[in-house]
Amino acid sequence: MTVAETQAFYGRWARAYDWLCRLLPGLGSLRSAAADALALDAGDTVVELGCGTGANLRHLRERVGPTGSVVGVDLTPGMLAQAGERVERAGWRNVHLVRGDAARPPVGDVDAVLGSFVVGLLPDPESAVRAWLDCLAPGGRVAVLEAGRSDHALARRLNAAFDRFVAAGSPTGGGGRPSAALDERIDAARRALADGAVLTRDERRVAGFVRLFAAEGQSRS
Repeated sequence: MTVAETQAFYGRWARAYDWLCRLLPGLGSLRSAAADALALDAGDTVVELGCGTGANLRHLRERVGPTGSVVGVDLTPGMLAQAGERVERAGWRNVHLVRGDAARPPVGDVDAVLGSFVVGLLPDPESAVRAWLDCLAPGGRVAVLEAGRSDHALARRLNAAFDRFVAAGSPTGGGGRPSAALDERIDAARRALADGAVLTRDERRVAGFVRLFAAEGQSRS
């Protein structure tokens, strides 16, 4: 799909996506765990690439405090509009929103980068994750939170339902086995992170359907 088609698709679903994020049980705790994986300190600058409607912004801001900075980057104006409403309602003066591509981050020298449910949308996740690592200040961290098919024996029977869920939410309408492509992209992102930094977390949650991995970049010598 073209960038314009992708923006149009997610723009149409922005409000529904925000509503779904509020209702799904346990999603808040997963977002909190992803923020924890970044090991943020008060005063840090953290960037979320593919911030969507801003569901993670609260978790990130809680960890950097009022003296830190949170930057949300997304390619879709409709998603950013929803995130902007969230920021305005909360009165967060240190949370900033930028329209940009997660594969080519418009930031640099930051303490942490979060990619939440975004690497599965990127055509070249390995290059994107390498670009994320390049954005870090020395000793910075990257965390990735994603949902994919489970490899747990007791959960495999649910993979068919997951396949249908992914197809329903895909801009391509389910063509080309989007769940298989999603798994490949998640694996590619993890490889790039492990190759370019030191893994600090690598785990599966929710019966294996949710993956969370994080890494720390090189420290200042």
